[in-house]
Amino acid sequence: MNLSDEIRIIRQRAFLTQDAFAKALNVAFSTVNRWESGKTRPNLTAMKQIKLFCEKNNIPFDSLENVWLCQSKGE
Repeated sequence: MNLSDEIRIIRQRAFLTQDAFAKALNVAFSTVNRWESGKTRPNLTAMKQIKLFCEKNNIPFDSLENVWLCQSKGE
């Protein structure tokens, strides 16, 4: 699975729209939209926010973290 799919799954598990998810992470709607469309990827700060979001909402984060780390290494 790719990064954009993992982000979409996390958002959908919380039953949130892209706009509501963006507000929960303190980012712009367009940022979440670009992540989910694969145009950009979350930076380290955003990943920390997503991790906190997942912990608060009891949503698994490991899969997203693994994909993000692999892409960071260029794998």
